[in-house]
Amino acid sequence: MRVILRIWRQPFPEERGGFVEYVRENVRPDMSFLEMLDELNHDLELEGKEPIAFEHDCREGICGSCSLMINGRPHGPGRATTSCQVYMRSFRDGEQITVEPFRTKAFPVIKDLVVDRSAFDRILQAGGYISVGTGQAPEANTIPVPHDVAEEAFDAAHCIGCGACVATCINSAAVLFVGAKARHLGLLPQGKLEQDLRVLRMVRAMDREGFGACSFTRACEAVCPKEISVEVISALNRAYWLARTKEFLGWRKPIA
Repeated sequence: MRVILRIWRQPFPEERGGFVEYVRENVRPDMSFLEMLDELNHDLELEGKEPIAFEHDCREGICGSCSLMINGRPHGPGRATTSCQVYMRSFRDGEQITVEPFRTKAFPVIKDLVVDRSAFDRILQAGGYISVGTGQAPEANTIPVPHDVAEEAFDAAHCIGCGACVATCINSAAVLFVGAKARHLGLLPQGKLEQDLRVLRMVRAMDREGFGACSFTRACEAVCPKEISVEVISALNRAYWLARTKEFLGWRKPIA
């Protein structure tokens, strides 16, 4: 099959970027989208040209680092898939495919299709953890967790932090990501002790990073490769305002 690629090229963060067109012939329908980019880069290097920078790691839909905007949709066509799980059979012969990085102020472009998503790391550093004593692990059966609670926590833990929710949101909100992390830890007994501090710190860190507010359009849920439910956003809102009320009433020391 034959495809026409319009790929965003930007050599440095400070430089103005633009789309460059590449025509690919004899593309195999069974090859993945990233394999197609690999072959394109191989040909560019043979021609003495700069290869296209894009992120990848596991190529199994686990790490989320392959995040690309393909034809205006985070991770491209299909549902519950990452960019590395997209195959060329998803496109028509002769189709023009536009490839660009996730576009949001909180994810500045580093080069070509690579963006800096360290804002997510700083949000996790603010509160996405639990504090437990070191030493021998306690017997698991001494901390009973109901099956439905464990299932809900695991559902939230599926979030891979790819940033698709931010890329598709009209406000560049990150509340699906933050909600998933807070819900995952807040449901389990080990995370309940710091739940109030966690949501206050993570939400405030999210605001400092420049992410927008949630308009609850559910666009984030529609493009999430792990199908995280917007219910985690509702849970985050409830947890935040409960913690904020406790802080206001003096039940808890204010958090900077």
